[in-house]
Amino acid sequence: MPTAPDARAHAADLADFVEAAPSSFHAAEEAARRLSDAGFVRVRESAPWPRASGGRFFVVRDGALIAWAVPATPDAATGVRIFGAHTDSPGFKLKPRPTTGRLGWLQAGVEVYGGPLLNSWLDRELRLAGRLVLDDESVVLAATGPLLRLPQLAIHLDRAVNEALSIDRQSQTQPVWGLGSTDSADLLAELAAAAGVDVDRIRGYDIVTADAARGEVFGRDDVFFAAGRLDDLASVHAGVVAMIAAADQVADHIPMLAVFDHEEVGSGTRSGAAGPFLSDVLERMWLSLGADREQQLRSLAESWCVSSDVGHSVHPNYADRHDPVVQPVLGSGPILKINANQRYATDAAGAAAWNAWCAQAGVHSQEFVSNNAVPCGSTIGPITATRLGIRTVDVGIPILSMHSARELAGVSDLWDLHRVAATYLGA
Repeated sequence: MPTAPDARAHAADLADFVEAAPSSFHAAEEAARRLSDAGFVRVRESAPWPRASGGRFFVVRDGALIAWAVPATPDAATGVRIFGAHTDSPGFKLKPRPTTGRLGWLQAGVEVYGGPLLNSWLDRELRLAGRLVLDDESVVLAATGPLLRLPQLAIHLDRAVNEALSIDRQSQTQPVWGLGSTDSADLLAELAAAAGVDVDRIRGYDIVTADAARGEVFGRDDVFFAAGRLDDLASVHAGVVAMIAAADQVADHIPMLAVFDHEEVGSGTRSGAAGPFLSDVLERMWLSLGADREQQLRSLAESWCVSSDVGHSVHPNYADRHDPVVQPVLGSGPILKINANQRYATDAAGAAAWNAWCAQAGVHSQEFVSNNAVPCGSTIGPITATRLGIRTVDVGIPILSMHSARELAGVSDLWDLHRVAATYLGA
């Protein structure tokens, strides 16, 4: 079946979003830009917040963002519907003193971030992106164009490479970015130039690698979409677009978008889901509505969190790695993620609610559960449920090549996730 024009347009907009968001900091600012263009007002944590009734607001903390819209006449105990996702992706992060090299090559000193598929980063052009902190404590974002590459050893020099590829995480993951001597080159100067600042002003940095290629729709009937950082920018983008669409529709709840950093390394930071960011924002929002502690707890009891992150599609070449019965596939709808050991927060009540929102949106949903012999990962869902005691359900889209430098999704699934998110936030 040909891909619907709306789904293709959504994928094209996602390609723009991914290109504008090569780091978690860029993702938060790109979301902020879109929300601001839609009439949301940016508030700062160090300043007083306005009364919330009838307002649209967002706040950025490092590489995380929370946005919300309040009905004109909310009750102090009005429930909140949170759509959660994360802005970071596995890859590499610049080390201190990153300008390295040998034998006439300039290389970048990097550290592995999260759990990337290391082989997927070989033989592709890479960008550097993130934030620079300057001598006056100001923060600027920097992103280069294609600058680095991890060249693979030729098969003539390793005849057994197709039988077993092994990559040393220290000695074989330092990308090249030029030729010459480290005495006359400075990788930070490349970032400073990209940001339009003097390199001597840099006092700190958080810089990661990202695939330099643009996201593309391809395949028979345009069914596939490939890009870097789909885990989890596919959900962040769906949430931003849905939040903007839902802002004028709500009457009996408060829609909220919460996207966090550092999910790929455990979420235990000030901008991660295990930190206080969400609870801080909720408390200040409730205070602006005049809610006392009892009303805040009543609001939580009426609230939901949909934790959206990618999951595994059944792989046609590795079917034995999946559950033999529950086998979601690209193009058949978003997934409800279930795990008996609560690696996902979904329970029966959450499943029923998710299926109702899907039915309301006219979207078909699939289920995902791991093969018993292949342990699954986790998400921000259980963390949020534990921190807040809020009803939480884990969902997402099925993809292939998870944690690759370039992942594969279904165009229609991306669109359907947005449709359910908009229904959930705005219904």
